[in-house]
Amino acid sequence: MNSIANTRRLLFLLLGPVLAALGCGSQERSEADSAPVLPFASAPLYMFAGADTVRLWAQVARSADQQTLGLMERRHLADTAGMIFLYPSEQPPSAGFWMFRTRIPLDIAFADSLGTIRAIQHMVPCPTDLAQGCPSYAPGVPYRSALEVNAGYFARHGLDIGSRIGLPDTLR
Repeated sequence: MNSIANTRRLLFLLLGPVLAALGCGSQERSEADSAPVLPFASAPLYMFAGADTVRLWAQVARSADQQTLGLMERRHLADTAGMIFLYPSEQPPSAGFWMFRTRIPLDIAFADSLGTIRAIQHMVPCPTDLAQGCPSYAPGVPYRSALEVNAGYFARHGLDIGSRIGLPDTLR
């Protein structure tokens, strides 16, 4: 079996049950229907840009399974919501994110251990059926956390490189 077939088989085995569960029901999808298939803790985050403070409710992706699934297959993300990926150690500048099976355009901020945003990328949904066809969005800087939000969120709220993401003590 060639590597593409192996990859497809692996993705089918890993994602088949998830996609089948997401595909059941009516064609109409409500916000409740786009709930994640893995449990995610949620927490308020505060972002600081100069004297301004912006509050966001974020799902927390800590485990490898949560980080792999991320916002995959979601068709909606509330304007005041996001997902933060927390890592136990510094990630290298080349460790990027991709948009395989992610259906909504997102912005992602990569922050250092103090919560200072060091890079922001705009990511678009990947239309391919094969993971290898999706680009990776690497920050070009080391990071300890990454925050995904709807596309344009950071710009709308005046958040940029140098802004800070404040985590509650329970997430540190």
